[in-house]
Amino acid sequence: MTAPLATSLSSRMREHVEVVAGKVVLITGGTGSFGRAFVDTLLELGDPRKVIVFSRDEQKHYQLERDLRDPRLRCFVGDIRDRDRLHTALRGVDIVVHAAAMKHVPICEYNPMEAVQTNVNGARNLAEAAIDCGVEKVLALSTDKAVSPANLYGATKLCMEKLLIAANAYVGDRPTRFAAVRYGNVMGSAGSVIPLFQAQRTRGRLTITDERMTRFWIRMCDAVALVLRGLTLMAGGEIFVPKLPTSDIVTLAEAMAPGVPRETIGIRPGEKLHETLLSVEEARRTRDLGELMVVWPEFQFHAGAPRVDGRPLPDGFTYSSDVAEPRLDVDETRGLLEPAARPELRAVPEARVA
Repeated sequence: MTAPLATSLSSRMREHVEVVAGKVVLITGGTGSFGRAFVDTLLELGDPRKVIVFSRDEQKHYQLERDLRDPRLRCFVGDIRDRDRLHTALRGVDIVVHAAAMKHVPICEYNPMEAVQTNVNGARNLAEAAIDCGVEKVLALSTDKAVSPANLYGATKLCMEKLLIAANAYVGDRPTRFAAVRYGNVMGSAGSVIPLFQAQRTRGRLTITDERMTRFWIRMCDAVALVLRGLTLMAGGEIFVPKLPTSDIVTLAEAMAPGVPRETIGIRPGEKLHETLLSVEEARRTRDLGELMVVWPEFQFHAGAPRVDGRPLPDGFTYSSDVAEPRLDVDETRGLLEPAARPELRAVPEARVA
């Protein structure tokens, strides 16, 4: 088995991975960047009874089986658009991590019906099938683009959040609980700008959409840790939001390719200058847990269920990449880009309340 993440995970990660011990875990979109990292972590550090990778990409399934060769791994070819296939896959499953989605902003803008079919209808299919099959926990991956969305991708992820959080109202006497995590750009994931900059660096010119652009950044191992923490804490209806460092696009470009010429090409369709992880409206029902924030649901779905608590946020609080701190400089950004330079999972820095 390959071990890309284990050496960068702290003892806290090992503590939270216990949530999957003896469980059957299914990951939708499990052959993607996050899914692969999550599967690697579960199989190496956890003690799951079975890990089911649900994805429509046959070739990636083939490669995953060849790479891992773990008897606990099951590769299940299927599409979240297909409710019957999901229903079959979820039989006997205890925990679902929902990572399947169309994610590229311009592609979603040009193919809106396809984005809705996958990101919205797929979420509905998952909610209904999970309740029918008696799944215990469903935790969905969301994005900062779902907050005050300016593009179709963000709008579909907002709908996904709303559908799955509201699904808590329909479980009746079933054990199923739904929650979500929401974070920013993942360093080095297939959908981030980093692989593009790496390719352009060898050609001697980087393309930048707008020099004012800022983004939240999270390492893949931190995203995996966040999901495990969410699975541990969730009672049903929460959205867990980590406190993340930010960087502007020029700093990122200089960290990756110092001195390489850059060309400004303009913002792509649906793209925002800055991203927001927490809106002013949500902040009124959000609690600060120190290293992350938890957005409580607007309705009390499960009366009497233990709910994680924390400090209330001040009036008018918002968490946007243009004002959130810490803002990384070139050296700090380069350090975040090089996991080997930071072997232990770092504590997520405190956000400045302003």
